[in-house]
Amino acid sequence: MQAEIVDRPAGLKRVERKIERLKCRAKQLEKISNKYWIVRRVIFLCGVLLVLFFCKYSGQLAGWVCAASFMVTFGAVAFYHRRVLDSIARHSLMLDLKQIQLARIDLDWDKLPRPDLSLPDTRHPFESDLNLTGQKSLHRLLDCAVTSEASQRLKTWLLNTAPDPLVIERRQFLVKEFKQHSLFRDKLYLYSALASRDSEGQWDSNILEYWSKHQISKDSLLSTVRWLGLLVVLNVTLVLLDGFNLIPRVWPIGFVIYFSVMIAKRAQIATAWGELQELEKVLRRFRVVFRYLESSGYKNRPGLTQVCSPFLDKPKRPSAELKRIERMAAALGLRTNPILWLVVHAFIPWDFYFTYRLEHLKEDIVHLLPIWLDAWYELEALSSLATFAYLNPGYMFPEIVSERTVFEARALGHPLINPESKKCNDFDLGQHHEIAIVTGSNMAGKSTFLRTIGVNVCLAYAGAPVNADRLRVSRFRLFTCIQVTDSVQDGLSYFYAEVKRLKALLSATEETGLPVLFLIDEIYRGTNNRERHIGSHALIRALSSRKTAVGVIATHDLELVTLFDQNPVIANFHFRERVEDSRMIFDYLLRPGPCPTTNALQIMRMEGLPAEL
Repeated sequence: MQAEIVDRPAGLKRVERKIERLKCRAKQLEKISNKYWIVRRVIFLCGVLLVLFFCKYSGQLAGWVCAASFMVTFGAVAFYHRRVLDSIARHSLMLDLKQIQLARIDLDWDKLPRPDLSLPDTRHPFESDLNLTGQKSLHRLLDCAVTSEASQRLKTWLLNTAPDPLVIERRQFLVKEFKQHSLFRDKLYLYSALASRDSEGQWDSNILEYWSKHQISKDSLLSTVRWLGLLVVLNVTLVLLDGFNLIPRVWPIGFVIYFSVMIAKRAQIATAWGELQELEKVLRRFRVVFRYLESSGYKNRPGLTQVCSPFLDKPKRPSAELKRIERMAAALGLRTNPILWLVVHAFIPWDFYFTYRLEHLKEDIVHLLPIWLDAWYELEALSSLATFAYLNPGYMFPEIVSERTVFEARALGHPLINPESKKCNDFDLGQHHEIAIVTGSNMAGKSTFLRTIGVNVCLAYAGAPVNADRLRVSRFRLFTCIQVTDSVQDGLSYFYAEVKRLKALLSATEETGLPVLFLIDEIYRGTNNRERHIGSHALIRALSSRKTAVGVIATHDLELVTLFDQNPVIANFHFRERVEDSRMIFDYLLRPGPCPTTNALQIMRMEGLPAEL
């Protein structure tokens, strides 16, 4: 079976060329910015001196005219300087993006954004075994999202246990299209990053959706507004009548009643103000991104147009609706000035009126906002997969076939292994044999091969390209038993945890629906040789009898290879090594047949341990 090192110079060269262009442009902008700083200082100094001169020798009027002229000139220069500084900030973010992309190609984990460090779910059929989540994981390698919701969506795609062919086909189409539009992806990241540059890590954008669903009783609020409005009209009338000496001075009583009602009903609007204080900052972030998605050109981009369709509805564009919300928030912010608030509220129930208007606005967008956010999260998650495809032009999109149990791979490799040391293998499963037993020495690559299969299956079902020249795969329910751990909290020993995991696998093969693709590393390694041998034979026979299961088993137990002679659905494969100059040399090539060598005693001797009876 052919193996080769994956070469990806095209992706590297493209990113490196862009980094060089960005660095060159950043230097030019810095020079321009320095010139602006000099001009601003010269204008300021000259302006002060000339104003003093004119004030002394030509009068105050000439001095004021001179001062105004220099202020206008200084303001214009400062405006254009600000634009240059904004451009420098954008170039800096874009340079960071390209350097992160370079780190993704080189698998330089120290330069990638911080990962989600939540522990994997050990009850999930394959999350904890395939390095899909965590510090050095596939999710971290792929994840270009700025919002935590988009990052979680990408994670959900990778951990999907029920692949849908229509969903996979649509997602592949979108990823292929997004791959060609690197400028759109870069700008989406740029504007999202600019919006969230004051926050650490990914930011939670759910606050706006929560706010839109937190409703205040409009009927009760409307009743309060009406009563307060009547009291305002009454108070103004009383003041006017008192001014013409038509009635006694009773208007203070009216104002006392008015403010008493306002204080008594304060609870109706207290929560609205508290939410809006946090909301204003978030609104600016959303509007920047949504405005870009509204104005971006979508000609000849049918997939992108479809995903972005919620942002293209002219009557209800999100940036305009969010601008209305921001104006409401600014109006309710009047209370930050107590004196002005008191003067205004003496004649207008300001807070109550604008809170009522705000509730009306909530009703308008409460159904639109989840659609906008969902489209944004979808774009970010798709952009992560498209960037992965763009940075790895040698990776190919898999073919999801309708046959029940097919796995055909050519030059299959692991995307988390450095390209310089990676070896790829051809491997078929399902048509000529349903169970593959992989034997080999310690460190020969058996466990990595299992993970290579699992990771690429997860990529295929997520709609991403895979690390292979070709991959045809059916829809499976993936199930792994590779890295079983004991649990002190649950009182489980390693062996019992492994037994429970394998029992869950057998139960999965008994369920109707999609067939199971299982990946097992070292059956019953937590018990003695005799019982492990008996249990392993029994488990493999049970799995081979299930028509709903295919898979790969890696083992050190060379006696298991005899099952090939007893059952035609079982095939043997192996990895091997050689010793040169007292060093173990591994080629990581998958070969047919059982492993002819072992290396445990050799490793013991090489490390100076006794290895003789």
